[in-house]
Amino acid sequence: MNKIICPVPPNQRPLNEFNSVRSSWIISWPFLEKSIFYRKLIFSWLLIIPLSLTISYGSDYLKNNIFELTLVSLTTSLVFPILLLIRQWLSWIYIYKRLNSENIEYEESGWYDGQIWEKPIDWRAKELLIAQYQVKPILNHLLKIIILIIFIILCSTFFLLLDIN
Repeated sequence: MNKIICPVPPNQRPLNEFNSVRSSWIISWPFLEKSIFYRKLIFSWLLIIPLSLTISYGSDYLKNNIFELTLVSLTTSLVFPILLLIRQWLSWIYIYKRLNSENIEYEESGWYDGQIWEKPIDWRAKELLIAQYQVKPILNHLLKIIILIIFIILCSTFFLLLDIN
């Protein structure tokens, strides 16, 4: 078999980056079963609710309005899961772009000596398949969840603004 000599360091090759991201702790959540993924997101949301309640309880107005205190706390505690989702989405979009690229940009020893190496056709074909059939569905799923949570936050904020006036 013809071995290709690749000047790109192993940790900067898109396929190896994909494998390392897929095995990382928080970034790999979208690879889990959907029920486990949602459970982890809900747990991250529930983990922040007590902190959010404590901070919201500091408001004199909210102390007297239990419903609004609860709604504000539940809404603001959605910030943590959305930050986790955005972090996951940014990592996966980076990997998606690296896998789809015809060239690999890499650094031999530091930021000042960047190089570009053109991928061989067989590498490119394999990476395109991974990008389209493994990474793209993850990106779409994460984007839908992010949009849903932002919609919930906006609706809750709108409801609170209507109730205050």
